[in-house]
Amino acid sequence: MPARVIVLAGPSGAGKSRLAERLGHRFGWPTLRLDDFYRDGDEADLPRIVDGANAGLVDWDHPGTWHREDAVAALLELCRTGAADVPVYSLSESRRTGAQRLDLGGAPVFCAEGIFAPEVVAACREAGVLEAAYCVTQHRAVTFWRRLTRDLREHRKPPLVLLRRGLALARAQRDVVRRAVDAGCRVATGDAAYDEIVAGHLGPATRSGSASKRGLAG
Repeated sequence: MPARVIVLAGPSGAGKSRLAERLGHRFGWPTLRLDDFYRDGDEADLPRIVDGANAGLVDWDHPGTWHREDAVAALLELCRTGAADVPVYSLSESRRTGAQRLDLGGAPVFCAEGIFAPEVVAACREAGVLEAAYCVTQHRAVTFWRRLTRDLREHRKPPLVLLRRGLALARAQRDVVRRAVDAGCRVATGDAAYDEIVAGHLGPATRSGSASKRGLAG
């Protein structure tokens, strides 16, 4: 039986990876990291930031820095065959460093998450493999802090670049959410999306058992 995909979009640092990880622990669903389909940083035609303190640097939040066709092809192959070869990308080095085989292991559902996730929603819907699409959000101050601490911890870019980028992304967060909604994503916090997905994938016996336990506890 072909697998189906839950697409997790949203601002960088909003909790997409954490939600995918929680669902993986709960159901054993693998995750396709869409950010691994970034282009290498030394490619000549990458889009650049045109104004502000980071003007002239590669605009890694522009979809032109990303291999959409490769990501869609891998995603649909996973749905069709249950396995696909996917890249391994180093954000700190801004380049692809290898490849790996992602095998669903028979899982009927998997997650695909990344900042360009809205770009794959239409293709998944047209192919009939879209289980759900969410735009994960938090208050922009929370998102800013989580993103900055994560990026500094992982040495993704020089600290000053990360700070300036984070401020720019905080200002642009509403536009990021709007584009995700326009692509067909439902806005939710990570916790709300998790609860909704879990509720939708618990079997009748499990739901009945949970209800019985609540009744006994009362």
